[in-house]
Amino acid sequence: MKTMKHKDRFFATIENAPVDRPASWFGLPVPAAEPALKKYFGVSSIDELKKVIDDDIYPIEVPYNYAPSNHIACAFDFAKVSHLDTPDERTLTAPGFFEDYENPADVDKFNWPDPAKYLDREEAKRRTKAVDENYARMGIMWSAHFQDACSAFGMEHALMTMLMNPDMFQAVIDRITEFYLKANEIFYEATKGYLDVVLIGNDFGSQTGLMLDPDLIRQMVLPGTKQLIDQAKSYGLKVMHHSCGSIFPIVEDLVETGADIIHPIQALAAEMSVENVHKHFAGKTAFCGGIDAQYLLVKGTPAEIEKRVKEVKEIFPTGLIISPSHEAVLPDIAPENIEALFNAVNSK
Repeated sequence: MKTMKHKDRFFATIENAPVDRPASWFGLPVPAAEPALKKYFGVSSIDELKKVIDDDIYPIEVPYNYAPSNHIACAFDFAKVSHLDTPDERTLTAPGFFEDYENPADVDKFNWPDPAKYLDREEAKRRTKAVDENYARMGIMWSAHFQDACSAFGMEHALMTMLMNPDMFQAVIDRITEFYLKANEIFYEATKGYLDVVLIGNDFGSQTGLMLDPDLIRQMVLPGTKQLIDQAKSYGLKVMHHSCGSIFPIVEDLVETGADIIHPIQALAAEMSVENVHKHFAGKTAFCGGIDAQYLLVKGTPAEIEKRVKEVKEIFPTGLIISPSHEAVLPDIAPENIEALFNAVNSK
């Protein structure tokens, strides 16, 4: 087959159509991982690295200027005690503002931020327009309304509130969802015509199963997820839904909610091997991930990684965006293993 352009390959892959090779995504390297990657590949920027490995998706971070983190994923100051508040070091387990509240009417007692004050529209447009249009341009929205609701109470208290006082939990998660709907609308309006896909999601899974009953997810979380997905689709965007861990029981629910791509197929989590995912869901939706970032990319040799990527390509010749099974590329993954991954992805 003739060599495809990045964006065409991306769309064909998620549509389960024939491709010259499956689309790929490098992911989001954390700052601590960047120096070794740049040195190994002989580049001065991650943009240059993406060209070297022939990646297909270009992630665009939302320019959200709210100190101290200046990150849309840390927009709420729920913590009752001082702790680090950055995307890499935030915690869901600190006591949260709503820990002591039981009346849903008290939801207004929190000082809810207005995203219009902090989301830079012009910078959003500049960042998106600056990306080569041949890439699949993906807005990193997160919109983690469930995880933020857990932070709003403190995670243990949040999960108990879901069961013992569902109206209170619902009031909080609904208000968080409203925030993201407003923030995302600002971003989508600013980038209209230049964006292709967005990444949203919440972590529902542990290594061995879901963190909570799937019916609770369906009842209290997915309605907000559907609002966020429907909003993105109203702008003509594809939606990649993220959840780490073992989420096998709700994959079909996420598809029914409107997700076009399920990310990241955490390969060593229960029931989430590429083989099992293909067996149950091939052709029903698209996936992203599948190359184990817990052991293989950390401890494996380049030869072992190339072997596994070729196996995955045989299982999923299309329908899977091949990527590490975690969106964050961490410093414990050797650059030569990243090279091996993409050499195998790009080989015929």
